[in-house]
Amino acid sequence: MNTEGNLKKEEITSSKSTQYRNFPMVPRVVFGQGSFSQLGDILLSNRKSSEAPFIFLVDDFFENEEFANRLPIMFNDELIFISANEEPKTGQVDALVTRIKEKYEELPSGIIGIGGGTLLDLAKAVAILLNNNGQAEQYQGWDLVNRPAIYHVGIPTISGTGAEVSRTTVLLGPEKKLGINSDFTTYDQVILDPDLTKTVPIEQWFYTGMDCFIHCIESLNGTYLNAFSQSYGEKALELCKEVFLEDLPEDESRDKLMMASWHGGMSIAYSQVGIAHAVSYGLSYLLGIKHGIGNCLVFQHLGEFYPEGVQLFQKMMAKHDIELPQGVCSNLTQNDFDIMVNVALGMDALWENALGKEWKKIMPPERLQAIYQRI
Repeated sequence: MNTEGNLKKEEITSSKSTQYRNFPMVPRVVFGQGSFSQLGDILLSNRKSSEAPFIFLVDDFFENEEFANRLPIMFNDELIFISANEEPKTGQVDALVTRIKEKYEELPSGIIGIGGGTLLDLAKAVAILLNNNGQAEQYQGWDLVNRPAIYHVGIPTISGTGAEVSRTTVLLGPEKKLGINSDFTTYDQVILDPDLTKTVPIEQWFYTGMDCFIHCIESLNGTYLNAFSQSYGEKALELCKEVFLEDLPEDESRDKLMMASWHGGMSIAYSQVGIAHAVSYGLSYLLGIKHGIGNCLVFQHLGEFYPEGVQLFQKMMAKHDIELPQGVCSNLTQNDFDIMVNVALGMDALWENALGKEWKKIMPPERLQAIYQRI
């Protein structure tokens, strides 16, 4: 979220007669080192019966006996390890929902997502589809979900995407990459334990952290900006600067980046992201490039739109010795570029937030393709 796409563009306006959005927030959250140990007590009070399992969807990075032994599995609860090497797909959601419905006579007590943005988005989508008919691709869009999701808990193991706090779950569908944006998407419970991020590799830590940083830059420089979004975005940006430009103790850095992710996600709850996210959607859709690095690949070339943000980004890359891949789009055909351009330009609200209502005149397909050609 990945957290983008929370509001339709017509819902954000400066008019005093606006019907303001009464959007949902995560009702319960636990923060602190070691707080993962509270999961058992939390789930116990939300178990419907011994026949209604909790389903744990966990990043397969943690597929080892030590971590499995820490999970409060009881009765017929099920642990499913899932690879996060690719973006979550609508078909993957449908397959998990079918598997769960065929295996258990009654709906699960809940879904617990443990991992980065991929697992958190996947868990949110599965929780929705277990209580709504049809296929996941039917719900890609805004406010298409009719019934509440089943109880679901989000536990991030990497910081930056903001997926733990958002009302969207971004999925790759057969025709588009787009979120299920719904009041029913938001987690019922989140556990923020910075200790779970200790094992994150340095490059992944950077790329995912930059997702948060870019959230803030795009929100704070967007036409949809308002005092609510600004208050969260400014705090998230301040925390990102501390984490990526200062020399903090490791435990303090983990704490602050986890809270930056939270605030960054909230900064676009009543606002929107912008150009980097729109363009990176094209990369993800065609080339399968993960969201965090995709944003970085694009953002480095957006100095004319976000000059101060790109300058800070370059300082952060230099400090942490990050070198981005080169020539990613060098061998693409014109048809490939057309696909990416069409996917990116389909994100109307993102472009309007970045460039205003006349954005189509400012960013014609030819100009967008030129950006891709530099990546």
